[in-house]
Amino acid sequence: MKRIGILTSGGDCQGLNASIRGVAKTLYNHYGDNVQIVGIIDGYRGLINGDAKELSRDDLSGLLTRGGTILGTSRQPFKLMRVIDEENSVDKVAAMKENYKKLKLDCLVILGGNGTQKSANMLSQEGLNVVSLPKTIDNDLWGTDMTFGFQSAVDIATQVIDCIHTTATSHGRVFIVEVMGHKVGWLTLYAGIAGGADVILIPEIPYDINSVIKTIQRRNETGKNFSILAVAEGAVSKDIAALSKKKKKQAMAEMVYPSISYKIAAEIEEATGQETRVTVPGHFQRGGSPDAYDRLICTRFGVAAANLIINKDYGKMVALKGTEIVSIPLSEVAGKLKEVPPDCEIVKAAKDLGISFGE
Repeated sequence: MKRIGILTSGGDCQGLNASIRGVAKTLYNHYGDNVQIVGIIDGYRGLINGDAKELSRDDLSGLLTRGGTILGTSRQPFKLMRVIDEENSVDKVAAMKENYKKLKLDCLVILGGNGTQKSANMLSQEGLNVVSLPKTIDNDLWGTDMTFGFQSAVDIATQVIDCIHTTATSHGRVFIVEVMGHKVGWLTLYAGIAGGADVILIPEIPYDINSVIKTIQRRNETGKNFSILAVAEGAVSKDIAALSKKKKKQAMAEMVYPSISYKIAAEIEEATGQETRVTVPGHFQRGGSPDAYDRLICTRFGVAAANLIINKDYGKMVALKGTEIVSIPLSEVAGKLKEVPPDCEIVKAAKDLGISFGE
């Protein structure tokens, strides 16, 4: 009897359940009744605490369109994985290895983003059989052209921008839509272009507020009395970007506004006198059912992960390269962030359309 563990770690997103389904159905079709799927509850925390349950075929039915994760999830920072929990004297890595053995797992399937993949690589290096899938709405995992959850989040963020257009035009206001993305701007870039934003601000391209203001003023001068800004939550001004890491962190901590979007809104309103509002869709971008694209990519990722297990090809993450599903060593993925290249084709296309990046 093969025993395959599955856990979902980090932030939730659309497609987690669809990916679990893809793995499980493929394994069932290959092994029949000679496979048992073991769900690890609440991510790595469940593996540390030995919190798991065997899943029946019924438990794994109807997952294709279901949002969230039936296994639950939690954030367990990679940097703390080897730090002993003084309160409970828990060696997290040792506990995870011990529970892997207690559960009699032949392989552990891990679904998650950057931190999750680093921990997956660590467990692989510790001798566990590990296969992973790339999950994040940020699309910032190195080695894959696309992560699951990203396209569904783009759809939601784009819909928000679409809806903001009508109220912005009705009232002649400037609207800022703050899109998720602390470190990278893929989600803001895609949604900004798809939603017809006039200004897109992302972490990879530090902005000059005077340039942003001039863009809005030019629009007003040509009779367009409203403007839409798509702003990543991690957007940063040129002044702040020029600071050392320590001073940058201090400056952000001392900011009196709830987020960078509110600071930008105040600066625009003061300079132009134009009413400026901020909309923060927040966790809406993670919620709901996966769209058709994510259902397909999750299914393909799940099938590919199951085939790695069947072929005993461990220590790999499945990935999308072009139109093909491939696998790459976790050691090549861990710790690498896929940022938006400021000179990439999609940024150039946006600029050719007249979209400002506040440069």
